[in-house]
Amino acid sequence: MKIKSLWGKPPMKSSYDVVIIGGGIHGLAAAYFLGRDHDVRDVAVLERRFVGYGGTGRNTAIVRANQRSQENVKLYDEGLKLWPKLISELDFNMMFLNCGNLNLAHSEAAMGALRLQVSTAQFLGVISELLDAKQCKELVPQLDLSDRLTHPILGGMFHPPGGTLRHDAVAWGLAKGAAKYGTRIHQQTEVTGINVENGKVVSVQTDRGLIRTSRVLIAAGGYSTLLAGMVGLRLPIHVLPIQAMVSQPVKPFLNHVVSSGAYHVYCNQSLKGELVTGSHMDPWPTYTTHVTAQYIKHQAEALTELMPCLRGLRFMRIWGGLADMTSDMAPIIDGNDPAEGLFLDCGWGYFGFKSGPITGKYLAQFMATGSCPDILKPFTRRRYQEGRFIGEIAAPVYYGPWN
Repeated sequence: MKIKSLWGKPPMKSSYDVVIIGGGIHGLAAAYFLGRDHDVRDVAVLERRFVGYGGTGRNTAIVRANQRSQENVKLYDEGLKLWPKLISELDFNMMFLNCGNLNLAHSEAAMGALRLQVSTAQFLGVISELLDAKQCKELVPQLDLSDRLTHPILGGMFHPPGGTLRHDAVAWGLAKGAAKYGTRIHQQTEVTGINVENGKVVSVQTDRGLIRTSRVLIAAGGYSTLLAGMVGLRLPIHVLPIQAMVSQPVKPFLNHVVSSGAYHVYCNQSLKGELVTGSHMDPWPTYTTHVTAQYIKHQAEALTELMPCLRGLRFMRIWGGLADMTSDMAPIIDGNDPAEGLFLDCGWGYFGFKSGPITGKYLAQFMATGSCPDILKPFTRRRYQEGRFIGEIAAPVYYGPWN
């Protein structure tokens, strides 16, 4: 029996009103909302591999709105509220599990930082609670509260609206929805050049020929820096590998996402019973989506120290992805700069999956009207030139000169 594609396999045209580079959650969301909200239907999504191949399919699919800065929290909170509506209107089960997020603290300094995050969230109307150690154990009874830990648990921050989704389902659902509104999705199509004349985008060069267009969105995750370089634009982004893995399935016991900054580990239990776990990024820039034995060792040690009941559990699969990290851990969202018709959606680090649909919705408005929505204005790349870092981390890191 022949299986019908959710988004078809359309022929390539020689011109489109809009070309979106990147077939992940951000590019597909922008295409969907261009058609749904603005009747912009002559859209091409160009993907070098296949839909959802990059960061969209290489993460732990956690969604939350408990970041540190007001700029980020506003965007992520609206994004969290969008998921159920999006699932309903796409008529596609993305397996949204609203299980809540528990962030552990292991020092007085960490507790102070969580107090600030909770205050920011509550000021913006986002549900977030500061817990002591006993309350953390009530949420996750398997936690070890003894002083045997390298970093004993002092408390935590609980964010009930957070949860998880199925990343492949998100990509497929958005691709199906975008195709319904006329978007043509071209997989196995590599962009080799972006052409600008008289300060305006005029075309995109691909390995399948030239495509004329007046609007281009770069939403290619870790590869966005290379694409921006095609128009002479250097972005303050480092591309760093990030690894994740899943265990063998076990009886359901973990009802929330649990994370620890001190141990550099986060974990949740999937609907299949697997423990899905990830950690911090590797410290060296590279485009290699490698996996390492050192990382497996780290995850095993961290998880079994926090939850001793996991000793003896086996990891079954490990994978690597790319995180495009800016110096202030906030994205770069921009348009018509340095060329009219050029739009950027990149620099998400490991937060990109959480914000895809809501960012796509506002970017579609930006691309259709030419006016940047207020919620996106703080994320302009010009903030680096003007010294207006977003306070997502304590001290911005200087990565070198930029345009």
